Amino acid sequence: MGRPCDIIIGIDAGTSVIKAVAFDLQGTQLASSAVRNRYQMGDAASGTNRAATQNLAQTWADCASALRGLGDKVEGLAARCVALSVTGQGDGTWLIDAAGEAVGDAWLWLDARAAPTVETLSQSPQNRARFEATGTGLNTCQQGAQMAHMDRHHRDLLDRATTAFHCKDWVFFNLTGLRATDPSEASFTFGDFRTRQYSDTVIEALGLAHRRALLPEIIDGSRRTVPLCPRAALASGLRAGTPVSLGYVDMVMTALGAGVHTGDAGTACSTVGSTGVHMRAVHADQVHLNAAGTGYVICLPAPDLVTQVQTNMAATLNLDWALELAATLLAEFGTQVTHAQMVARIDDWMARTTPAQLVYHPYISKAGERGPFIDAEARASLIGLSSDHGFAELIRAVIEGLGMAARDCYSAMGAMPRELRLTGGAARSNALRGVLAASLNTPVRVSQRAEAGAAGCAMMAAVAIGAYGDMDACIAQWVTPLLGAPEAPDPTLTRRYSQLFDSYTRSRDALAPHWGGLAQLRANTRRTRDVLQKDIPQ
Repeated sequence: MGRPCDIIIGIDAGTSVIKAVAFDLQGTQLASSAVRNRYQMGDAASGTNRAATQNLAQTWADCASALRGLGDKVEGLAARCVALSVTGQGDGTWLIDAAGEAVGDAWLWLDARAAPTVETLSQSPQNRARFEATGTGLNTCQQGAQMAHMDRHHRDLLDRATTAFHCKDWVFFNLTGLRATDPSEASFTFGDFRTRQYSDTVIEALGLAHRRALLPEIIDGSRRTVPLCPRAALASGLRAGTPVSLGYVDMVMTALGAGVHTGDAGTACSTVGSTGVHMRAVHADQVHLNAAGTGYVICLPAPDLVTQVQTNMAATLNLDWALELAATLLAEFGTQVTHAQMVARIDDWMARTTPAQLVYHPYISKAGERGPFIDAEARASLIGLSSDHGFAELIRAVIEGLGMAARDCYSAMGAMPRELRLTGGAARSNALRGVLAASLNTPVRVSQRAEAGAAGCAMMAAVAIGAYGDMDACIAQWVTPLLGAPEAPDPTLTRRYSQLFDSYTRSRDALAPHWGGLAQLRANTRRTRDVLQKDIPQ
């Protein structure tokens, strides 16, 4: 008797890691394989430190390697695999030519070179109409902004291109040979979230009507699959003809796998990883578009359901920065401390410090902030220090800053959620869960799903091949049973954080006018340094 055909593979091509994960048809994770991703910060050729790029060929090679690695862990994987699906890092611009080859390296979501163009487009009288259609604030991360900037300053890239992909679209193209994108990234970048199609109003607002031919076909991977092509089968070790589903963007796939939509009213989902993603599932006609014109509206693979989203550019990246400060200092005195050892001390540091003593704004990213406000020059700040504050107080302030940032994001979307589903690496921290629950004054439930993004896109493939009648039936099997018990907020901490949030927002608003001046000062310093270096004899 042969082995059953009972495995779906979810591919999650993230910013730092590309994962291939095997699930059975009931949603149980069987095995995973990961390959470390590689990208480049800064651009020596143009002399800008705002660039963030990734090699397309290497990305596909790493994906194929992850799939082969999964085959090494699951006996008979190729014969047992009934479908695979792919999601990936959102935003960014991945250009290919008529032959399917890369037109230079991809511009990632971390790339901030489009900031001047975003500032110009944001002042356009057409920008509000663009926002009303997409539900998405314009920022440097997005393909629309990046292509508009390329059209002004790097026209050769668009002139040589025939298709503009996002990351997952590039992987899907290599898997199937089809040039396509999905309804989620298509509509929040160039379309209308109500129709899930491209919008002339949006494309014209970006000044890209003459580049429309670069936009690929939109397909819904929960309804349509495409056969795995022979070349990809050879590279991955899977069988040619295996159905491939194009998943939605990783943010919404992770939220789907973690429980953003389980039929319970008022629920929300936050992914607190390198970035912070905060979202709630609503019907398309219930979307709250804020006056500031920020956030995202991202379609779910379910009729008329969308997620309203606000995203922090940096979440645990702030904590990584603080821990690295300490580790570097200790290393200078000959003591080596690992990141894992530092993380293991966090709950102890939190236990012996007093809540709500400092204000930390977690804008540590060089690309600034995009949620719930957009400012490429925004930078982190720490307010209220005195001589009796030590490293433990700094760590508490950073973690409380993440709680304040989450509240800031949900405030921009309307009322606080009735319940928060939490995923991402930070969900394992008791201290962080407590801070988030108290910051939002809502119970927190942690998804036990280890690879929520890969699970989300695998669920799309499961529905597409008919293993489940619809997405709700799949959610009932794959998602709901893995939600932990609700963890109620501490009432005393909730009251303190309500006061802290007032200080957080007021001080942020007071600092905002100074970010641009500091950015100019840094730029002047760099130019002076570069001139001096040129004058030094070699």
